[in-house]
Amino acid sequence: MPGLMEGKRGLVMGVANDHSIAWGIAKAFHAEGATVGFSSMESLIERRVRPLAESIGATFVEPCDIGSDEQIRAVFDRWHTAHGEVDILVHAIAHAKREDLDGKFVDTSRDGFALALDVSAYSLVAVTREALPHMHAGSSVLTLSYYGAEKVVTHYNVMGVAKAALEAAVRYLAADLGPAGIRVNAISAGPIRTLSAGGISGFRKLYGPFNEIAPLRRHMTIEDVGNSAVYLASDLSSAVTGEVLYVDGGFNVLGVPTLD
Repeated sequence: MPGLMEGKRGLVMGVANDHSIAWGIAKAFHAEGATVGFSSMESLIERRVRPLAESIGATFVEPCDIGSDEQIRAVFDRWHTAHGEVDILVHAIAHAKREDLDGKFVDTSRDGFALALDVSAYSLVAVTREALPHMHAGSSVLTLSYYGAEKVVTHYNVMGVAKAALEAAVRYLAADLGPAGIRVNAISAGPIRTLSAGGISGFRKLYGPFNEIAPLRRHMTIEDVGNSAVYLASDLSSAVTGEVLYVDGGFNVLGVPTLD
């Protein structure tokens, strides 16, 4: 039987290693029949990204400095040459200074704030804008958020503010692109042991008891997120846009979570 994404072409931006949520999404897309390509930091391409791409038969692997509009545009020009249009764009990009993910939010530096908002939120706008000439009615944009955008999470600090801006950007982009038939959504996953999560002070304490508190009583995996991404990127969600889909075992519905 053909997969849910047979014939679709998806560019996944932001894979860091085989523990990345973006890699879980890429694997799920591939399993459902999509043609997948990758873009990431140049320093990660040969050591981390290309071997993963080759493991699923992907041939499009391009470096990109997300702070350069010219480099972003070049990636999509090369994508168009190689694969034509963009059916699915996955934005899995976030960064903040390590020192701004520890201590108090009030101590966030001006340049640290600007960096986090630029890389973690504005980059969604930048990549979507450059992808637009190659998109069409039915194309889908997907990004990754976290519960710290909605509620205060210890040590998440400026990244929580950046994710709140990212979620607002999802809504505004959905309104902009909806008339063209292009959908924009986000997934807010529960804590997962990724490279970026390791930069958050106290992550182990956050992750450890999660499976004892979340209603489904288990930790989330990159495969869980990948499955939900298939829904949002496929025709199954053809009337869904501007939404944040929680993949957190129900944690977000709790008012005062306890270990009882």
